[in-house]
Amino acid sequence: MAFTLAAVEAVDRTPIITLLAIVVLAGFVGFFVISKVPNTLHTPLMSATNAIHGIVVLGGLVAIFGAENALTKALLVVAIIFGTINVVGGFLVTDRMLEMFKKKD
Repeated sequence: MAFTLAAVEAVDRTPIITLLAIVVLAGFVGFFVISKVPNTLHTPLMSATNAIHGIVVLGGLVAIFGAENALTKALLVVAIIFGTINVVGGFLVTDRMLEMFKKKD
């Protein structure tokens, strides 16, 4: 828990422009990586990344307890909500994909 609180404190001391630059660059990298994946591999790749989104949600839940600023807490709540939507949507898409491979009676 001490490591997590130290990480949150380090983020609180980082200039906002640096944090925004990281988010923008991560968005561009993610877009270009995913756009190169063929359609036949996109759904299995999405189902495999559900674990990563679950870790993001868990990290947000842990970080929200160490946050002292109201803006930080609000952003963490939004991140947790979006992460949860992504996890649930990923599992629904994976379930739908697996239904396609079942034999029809």
